[in-house]
Amino acid sequence: MFDTMTMTKVIGGLCSTFLVFLLGAWLAEEIYHAGGHGDYHDQAYVIEVEGAEGEAEEAVEEEPFSVVFASASAEEGEGLWRGCRSCHALESGQHGTGPALYGVVNRPVQFYDDFGYSGALAEAADVWTPENLNAFLENPRGYAPGTAMSYNGMRDVEDRANLIAYLATIGG
Repeated sequence: MFDTMTMTKVIGGLCSTFLVFLLGAWLAEEIYHAGGHGDYHDQAYVIEVEGAEGEAEEAVEEEPFSVVFASASAEEGEGLWRGCRSCHALESGQHGTGPALYGVVNRPVQFYDDFGYSGALAEAADVWTPENLNAFLENPRGYAPGTAMSYNGMRDVEDRANLIAYLATIGG
């Protein structure tokens, strides 16, 4: 059934297919990484800007959370809630992957007896004040190392304030 010539054709076909894929990958790399490879990062054309030498970038200071929270919008926070509802519910006692967030603002951290909280949250805070929620939502694993919450965090302070303002309207 298989003789030497058939095996040679099969191996040749596999090798040529592999070669086509390698050449295709190389071509795609050249097309989509036009800046070159390695440490070569020089620009083709540099626009000189007068007075740009020696200017230090000004550090952008974030407004304090209390100031941002004072003008937070619960309506905008309702839109941000969509990202939370895959794991949390707003009905009292109805848990998802995470605990129910009904009345979460200014309630004890481990409020529900029927939910298995991670011990990391109890070590981080006693009560979910808006400031504690802000710190937790910014970086859950940084605020409560060892938390079971796998969310990476919400970077924008205004988004966090709006979400907390929305949660404060639910069951508070």
